[in-house]
Amino acid sequence: MVTESPHTPRGTFPLTPTPIHVSDDVLADLRTRLELTRWPDDVGNEDSYYGVNREYLRELVDYWLTEYDWRAAETAINAYEHYQVTVDGVPVHFMRKPGVGPAPVPLILTHGWPWTFWHWAKVVDPLADPGAHGGDPAEAFDVIVPSLPGFGFSTPLPDHPDMNFWKIADVWHRLMTDTLGHARYAAAGCDVGALITGQLGHKYADSLHAIHIGSGLALTLFTGERAWDLTGGRPIPDGLSPEARERLITLERRFAGHLAAHVLAPSTLAFGLSDSPAGMLAWILERWITWSDNGGDVESVFSKDDLLTHAMIYWVNSAIATSIRTYANNNRYPWQPSHDRRPVVEAPTGITFVAYENPPGVTTDQRVRSFLDGERAGWYNHVNLTVHERGGHFIPWEIPDLWVDDLRRTFRDRR
Repeated sequence: MVTESPHTPRGTFPLTPTPIHVSDDVLADLRTRLELTRWPDDVGNEDSYYGVNREYLRELVDYWLTEYDWRAAETAINAYEHYQVTVDGVPVHFMRKPGVGPAPVPLILTHGWPWTFWHWAKVVDPLADPGAHGGDPAEAFDVIVPSLPGFGFSTPLPDHPDMNFWKIADVWHRLMTDTLGHARYAAAGCDVGALITGQLGHKYADSLHAIHIGSGLALTLFTGERAWDLTGGRPIPDGLSPEARERLITLERRFAGHLAAHVLAPSTLAFGLSDSPAGMLAWILERWITWSDNGGDVESVFSKDDLLTHAMIYWVNSAIATSIRTYANNNRYPWQPSHDRRPVVEAPTGITFVAYENPPGVTTDQRVRSFLDGERAGWYNHVNLTVHERGGHFIPWEIPDLWVDDLRRTFRDRR
């Protein structure tokens, strides 16, 4: 175990960075596969009713082949420190931005699916160096941004086929305490990363200053026989207003195919996605299109280069199979509480909500009240609840300034 003070000065960081580099052979193989893409008929799908339409996907693939520059993306990524470690036999890659301030607090940021560590790129600099971004240097964080095990550069994962969100939380705690030597730390996350962060706040609350998450999901989300169905098999309730009914159907369509495929048959899906970069791109592109608050234009949120950089992080590491299996493992190896105290997540918790994910019948100005009146509020020691009219599922990418402000409020006076 590395022994350090709780706030590690940059000069004493215990590891040596290893820049990201993808071999020319991997890039050449990708080019060949893209050139040999076999395109299916997609008649009548101009409105994307049946999923991603061929016209836009082909436009992206052509751009991938003729204009996209991975080496330029790699250079931007390597502007930050990168490390490769093994924690309890689990390979872990993480990106780091050293904090600039009198006493930077270590902060681990956890992504989801189909996120990558790079989805945090817009918030890393202001969190690490607030003084250079109009903030108070006293609120600096030493920012650690790992790739989830089986995702991105935290691969391959041959000896841990059972990895899921609560097991990743154990790995993160060992990373922050044993590997990096922090007595206490801060944590934040979105999507599945919010569950991982919530589990940290449940099992390791004594080691955390606080946590900040997007949404406020119960840690039992993937528990049960119908975890692949957000409704649990319940019919649409009678008496809903037309607006609430339409909203409910919209949310179900947004997540139903995704959850069912990932929970029920991830390996079957992975054979196709691992062999075809165009197929893999189509599958994850649909989530970026439907989950982001883009007004019908995904490139208003993610440029072509952004979309392809995130896709590359999956492709070059052959990570799609192990990344999607985590869903099935969340269900197959269900969460079990570490204690029976209330709230379940004892660490002080800040939560950011976005209107794009408002529940049926709930307006933005009702969102916080709706949460407080619901069963999920009792799970968390919530100290800072905020809702924003704009921004979708990829909160720190879509509304980075607002996310940073929310997170800073959560940790203010909790450092």
